[in-house]
Amino acid sequence: MYTPNPANTENVTIPDELIELTEKIAENVHDVWAQGRIKEGWTYGEKRNDLKKETPCLVPYDELPDSEKEYDRNTAMETVKLILSLGYKIEK
Repeated sequence: MYTPNPANTENVTIPDELIELTEKIAENVHDVWAQGRIKEGWTYGEKRNDLKKETPCLVPYDELPDSEKEYDRNTAMETVKLILSLGYKIEK
């Protein structure tokens, strides 16, 4: 049985100058997801319908409800935290 074991990043703090980067990553995560769904034949629908391949999340990132943005933001934040915890530096 698979037991997820993500890196422990709870003690990693993202510097203020990287917060804007995490939002850009979150937006890109959504765009990559949306592009994949569209390639699979999904379209916009007011309610999610797996049989019809419709989802209300096929909208630009800035039009997503905060609950959906939070999923993408968490992915972005955890990715940046992992990079930092591994000793990498992120520079513009």
